[in-house]
Amino acid sequence: MTSVANSSSNLPIWFPSEEYVRGSHLERLMQAMGVAIDYLNPDRGYQQLCRISLDEPDRFWRTTFDLIGIEWFAPYREVVDLSAGPQWPRWFPSGKLNLTHNAVYRHLQGERARQTAIIWEGEDGETVKLTYAELADAVGRAANALRKLGVGKGDRVGIYLPMIPETAIATLAITAIGAIFIPVFSGYAAQAAAVRLRDASAKVLITADEFHRRGQIVPLGNYAREAAKLAGSVEQIVTVRRLGAHDDAPGLFWDRLVGEQPPETRIEPMDSMDPCLVIYTSGTTGRPKGTVHYHAGFPLKATQDLAHLFDLRVGEVLFWFTDMGWMMGPWLIVGALTLGATAVLYEGAPDYPAPDRVWSIIEHHRVTHAGLSPTLVRGLIPHGTAPVEQHDLSSLRILGATGELWNPEAYEWLFANAGKRRCPIINYTGGTEIAGGILGCVVFRPIKACGFNTAIPGMKAAVLNEHGVPTIGEVGELAVMNPWPGMTNGFWNDPDRYLESYWSRFDGVWVHGDFASVDSDGYWMLYGRSDDTLKIAGKRVGPSEIETAASEIDAIREVAVIGVPHPAKGEVPVVFAVLMPGEQASAELERKVSDRIAAALGKPLRPQQVYFVDELPKTRNAKIMRRVIRAVHLGRDPGDLSALENPAAIKAIPRAS
Repeated sequence: MTSVANSSSNLPIWFPSEEYVRGSHLERLMQAMGVAIDYLNPDRGYQQLCRISLDEPDRFWRTTFDLIGIEWFAPYREVVDLSAGPQWPRWFPSGKLNLTHNAVYRHLQGERARQTAIIWEGEDGETVKLTYAELADAVGRAANALRKLGVGKGDRVGIYLPMIPETAIATLAITAIGAIFIPVFSGYAAQAAAVRLRDASAKVLITADEFHRRGQIVPLGNYAREAAKLAGSVEQIVTVRRLGAHDDAPGLFWDRLVGEQPPETRIEPMDSMDPCLVIYTSGTTGRPKGTVHYHAGFPLKATQDLAHLFDLRVGEVLFWFTDMGWMMGPWLIVGALTLGATAVLYEGAPDYPAPDRVWSIIEHHRVTHAGLSPTLVRGLIPHGTAPVEQHDLSSLRILGATGELWNPEAYEWLFANAGKRRCPIINYTGGTEIAGGILGCVVFRPIKACGFNTAIPGMKAAVLNEHGVPTIGEVGELAVMNPWPGMTNGFWNDPDRYLESYWSRFDGVWVHGDFASVDSDGYWMLYGRSDDTLKIAGKRVGPSEIETAASEIDAIREVAVIGVPHPAKGEVPVVFAVLMPGEQASAELERKVSDRIAAALGKPLRPQQVYFVDELPKTRNAKIMRRVIRAVHLGRDPGDLSALENPAAIKAIPRAS
């Protein structure tokens, strides 16, 4: 394992204040659990809370969800039953609840019923707002319509939609009647969508006729019709008329079907471990993995993270740039609504029709919490600060980030220009199988650039060396040593693959697949996926370290680094760089990139080759797919490519000679 400098040498850039501590979810939790708070140094009390969360998990989880206001149709007898082992915990056994009740219907008493629950903005500028009462009305009608189609408890319903109001309504209606929703990325072609629908045996598919993306019209209904045919399980297609569907749109029209139904509906009481969601994540090999989430899992985890890390409060406004096909889409909708906040959904591209689109959304809807990926931020930087400065971002209280590793320049740019150095950046990492995060930041501790100031309360995270022993100050495997509410209940119809993916490395330990380090003060850093990490002359190096060095050259817009086999060193780095507008590739610039990396990290890490490409292959949520770059460059099978937003980028990747 590679030693790392103690992160305490990197000074914090943001510090807690009473403004952020007073009235927070963590303050209420600490008070309820008898933890003293020093408002001049809130970190002391926070550290005590973290110890309690691990030493007294029953009291911690009960108090957490009682304070959030989770309502149960039948009480649970214990927090967790581990009789089947840590791989298969049963959370809140004997308890009955429903995520839709907690996200919508429990808010219908008093003033909150008139509060805005959903704000939607289309790429064309159209907007829709729904109060909690209006959302409940729409969800009730949709739930009754689904029942009329024969959908019942345990049936799977595909959601192949962009981020429009009906996406939230359909999700909540499906779970209200005890069915299971299968979100499908709106950018998938028919074949990729069909793989997921077929694996889940989806009975009904909800889609849209068309939608806008970068000013173009995406004919989603056509893809849906083909996907349903390929899947073989879909009995009925329901089409939302986003752009005024033609009469030949597939299946039934949403507005007609739902409009015929009354708003009153019955919310199905669900056992705590009844599935509510199967969401697919791509692997390096084989078919996509269907992660199974349940009513007392994903909804509670999403809500806990938004409360404890992001401190999203009643009436505040959360906007996260995402799609329903990624965990952050359901996370945004279910988590925000369960906390009594407002969720902002946006249909289009983040920089269309101009590079100020994200900042315009924040100003227009008075967003308090905004989530962006580091890659998205890097894409906005070349446009300069003018698009940010022309908008009033004073409503912002919290910035969030997930999806990729930060480089210091991009982090500083967001902190200084969007956050005005007053808003903390809550860095957040976990995954689809986690139902949220493993590591994050809280406003009770100072925050250091690019890293994480805490493991999420209730999760016993550790960095393990090659022998499975927790280590401090070294790079190792990020692991979780205890089960938590929200962890996937296996993969759909594939329990062995689940055990192999996360539990096969060390007995009884979840190994997540990321390289990380933690210092003695509890500050964490990530270094990328284990399978992305390079091993050069016996030393492990995260690609982000090399990418950061290359990005310091003004001509470079973004970078991806992979390792390729070398007979003497084991591996050597190869760099793929996208240039700033107006810059030209040259042998001189290649040497400049190589020299900068060697100067920053040492001569052994000088890249074998620097390639300049027009774009890097990415997912819709802006993750750079290094494994795909490596496979294509080496002439190997790149595996599942369905998550790519820009498959044409693969053709431009040079092959190794």
